[in-house]
This record gives sequence, C-alpha cells and structure tokens, in this order.
Amino acid sequence: MSSGTGDLLAGGADGPGRLRALTSVVLDTLETAARARGGPLPAGGPDAVARRTAALCDPVLPEEGVGAEAALADLVRAVAEGAADPADPACVAHLHCPPLAVAVAAEVAGAALNPSMDSWDQAPAAGVIEELTTAALARLVHPDAPAPDALITSGGTESNLVALLLARERAAPGPLRVVTGANAHHSVHRAAWMLGLPAPVVVPCTDGRIDPAALDRTLAALDCAPALVVATAGTTDEGRIDPLPEIADITDRYGAGLHVDAAYGGPLLFSERLAPLLKGLDRAVSVTFDLHKLGWQPVAAGVLAVADTALLAPLSLRTDYLNADDDTEAGLPDLLGRSIRTTRRPDALKIAATFRALGRRGLSELVEHCVRTAEEFGRAVDARPALRRRPGPVGISTVLFRPVVADALGPEAGDAVVAEVRRTLLLDGRAVLGRAVAEDGDGHHRLWLKATLLHPVAATADLLPLLDLVAEAAERAARGEGDGGGGDSEGGGGDTAAPAEERLSP
Repeated sequence: MSSGTGDLLAGGADGPGRLRALTSVVLDTLETAARARGGPLPAGGPDAVARRTAALCDPVLPEEGVGAEAALADLVRAVAEGAADPADPACVAHLHCPPLAVAVAAEVAGAALNPSMDSWDQAPAAGVIEELTTAALARLVHPDAPAPDALITSGGTESNLVALLLARERAAPGPLRVVTGANAHHSVHRAAWMLGLPAPVVVPCTDGRIDPAALDRTLAALDCAPALVVATAGTTDEGRIDPLPEIADITDRYGAGLHVDAAYGGPLLFSERLAPLLKGLDRAVSVTFDLHKLGWQPVAAGVLAVADTALLAPLSLRTDYLNADDDTEAGLPDLLGRSIRTTRRPDALKIAATFRALGRRGLSELVEHCVRTAEEFGRAVDARPALRRRPGPVGISTVLFRPVVADALGPEAGDAVVAEVRRTLLLDGRAVLGRAVAEDGDGHHRLWLKATLLHPVAATADLLPLLDLVAEAAERAARGEGDGGGGDSEGGGGDTAAPAEERLSP
C-alpha cells in the first residue's frame, strides 16, 4: 500500500482527518450557495441552470485533475445554487422532505465506512443495526403479529414491486390478479408489468378513495381467482387514505390478500393521536412505508413491512461467495435474502440515528406539526377571496387550491392559467408548487396547485407569502401578462438572485 493513501481515503485511522477538512469545504460552500440562490429554486429555468452549472463543472473529466478542494467547491456550489431546496418553506411541490441534520450526519459515517449490506463480512455491525431497525418498524406496523418483519428498500417503487413479487409467489401457479384503486401510485402498474402479471384491475374511487362497494363487485367478478388488493394510505396527489377497515373486511371475505401502499401516510403511526387514521393497516399482509417523505431522511429510506417473516422466504438465494451453506450453518448471518438488490447502502443507519435521537415522541411531534400546519394553511386559503381550496378535508399534509380568477375562464382556459401560475413561480425561482388533477365539488376534474407540507419546523406564517404570490401571478396570467417567468441573462450566476425575503414578497 502506498504511503499517500491517507490523503485519498475516507476510512481507516487517517481518513477522518482528511474527511474533516473536505467536509469543511462542503459545508462552507453549502452555506454561501444557499444565500446566493436566494430562494427555493434557481431563477431562470432549465437553460439558465444548465449554463450556470456547466460553467462550474465542465469538463467533469479533465485530462489533469483540479484537486479535491477545488472540485468540491465548484461542484457543491453548482448543485447547491441550482438546487430545489426542500428546507425552504416555499418548496412544497412534492413528497420531498428536508432531511434532519442527525440523519445527514449518520449518512456521512455510512458513506465513509461503506458497508455493503449483502454479506456479514462486509457489514458486521451495520447488519445488526439494520436488524434492530427493521424489527422496530415491523412491530410499529404489525403490533399484534407473532413474527412481523421488514426490509429496507430504496423507496415506495421497490417496496410495491417486492410486495407484488411475494404475492405472485404465494399465488403460484396463479396467475395473480392485482386489484387497485384509480388513485394508486403508478409504481403498482409498473410492478405488475415488470413481473409479467396481467394489468391491474382498476376500481373506481369516490372523493379520491377506493369505493368499497365497487371493490366488492370487482372481487366477486374475479370468481375466486388469486388476488391482491392494493390500497393506499396517503395518495400522492391528495393525501387521501382509503377506507382500510372496510377494504380489509372485503378482502377477507373473498380470500384475497391486502397490500397497503402507505409510503406517505405510514409515519402517522408514530403519533398516538393520528395513528387511528390508519386503522386497519395492521390487517394488511404487507405495507409500504417510506421515511424519506414524512420521516425527514435523505433519499433513500424505504421500508416494506410484512405480517410474518415467513412471507419473505421467496427472496432467499444462495451464492457461495456471499452466503455459503457452511458459513450460515456456522453462524454467519445471511443478509442476501433481505433484498432484491445485492450491493446495498447502510440506509438503516440514518434511520436508527434519527429514531435514537428523537424517540417515538419526538417523531410524533414532527409529524403532528406537519399535519397541523397543513390544516392551518388550508384555513388560510379559505380566508383568501382570490383563492379556493379543493372541497373536503386536508389530506394528511397536502392542500390543493387554485385561483378563483381561473374559474371564470372556463375549464380549459382556467386550467391553463393554473399551469402558467405554477411555471411562472418555478422559473422565477420564487416558489415550488406541485400540480394535481382532481375532482371539484361539481364532479368535474380540474387542475389544482398542490402544496405538500413536510417541513418539520416551518410555521404557517412562513407559508402565507405563497398565497400572495399565487394570487398576484394568477391575476397577471388571466390578463395575459404572464411571460413564463425567468428571463435569466446569459452567464449570470446564482449569486444574482434576489434575497429570499424579497422573492417571497408579491
């Protein structure tokens, strides 16, 4: 081994010292870049961001290296000045959370040690931490099951894929029929396609939730064919929770399995006050549960919980270099069957650090803060004559609303105004709002602006300027004065953006 490796590596006895110096470069750059960006998103739109980023990072692979400090300063500046920052209260478009500092710090340790979670000899202690973490999560989801278990996944898409895979194997020779609501996440349909299953049977929804009577008719028509019903606890567009107790009763009556995609809503279980919203979840054979949404973890932090560890048997696999029979018989834990992936990062480490740091009570307070803030934000929309909210209760922490001026223009023109308002605020770098098509009170589908509130400490007052921005942009768009936003000049860097407080004022 060469004598200079201590200057290159993050691990070992010398690595942390080198890492400490480089981490200082990263943190200093993150701080200055956030101020330079001046808001939740870089101004100017895709072309301007591409120009500014390329100016700092191109060529990515030079003939001669520029050194670690310079490379980090340029690249971190580029990605931070050009970031959509979920820590900014005006960044509310998606299920995209600001990560907690403790989780990010744990992520650094995991990256430096670089355990691969596919064999014990690559991850001796990390495997134990994952086992403890998954056991805690499994018991949270299935508190009364005799032998619950959980896997760490890359997120809801992988969790849903594995859930359908396990159901397919239980149904063999099948074929398994997947039954899901019109509100289901697209990953359910993709998983069925990837697994060679028939296209899912789609059940109509009422007010964004599966209609139990329609589900009953659907399962009756399948005439006892092996079926897996996929319900949702926290839809992406509206935060709606399907009627889980009624769905569980129906699946029991027809002998169908039940999987619940609770990628968004699962963390409600941390709160004793909010957990009843998920009544019936424990009756599902498998549950998707994400912590990089309403759990404030860096991506990725997904979970698939199952009611019985025996259900995971189809994932078992033997390969001599990772889990030879004689090694397993000698007591070395077998990690390969804990995922459909081979090489895996130690994602349980950041989850465990967060759990230990905050405890269930601390996590409960953060979840309840987000739900309460969304309810207050919804009432603030209701109090604005220029805006209106989608009829019905707030869904977990998601609020759909639109400018009233759009309604007077007719369905097509009105939806075009809503879309233009969103793009204008995006390209100006002033706000990151989502979009969703959902039913209105009259039964028609319309385009809505979507605010998904996942900030664990932002107060309602921090969010109210968004409503002023929307109202002003809508008036301009309705008068035909919108210019698409942005207009960044050639070569201007992120440091030309207006201060955050200025960009949050109408």
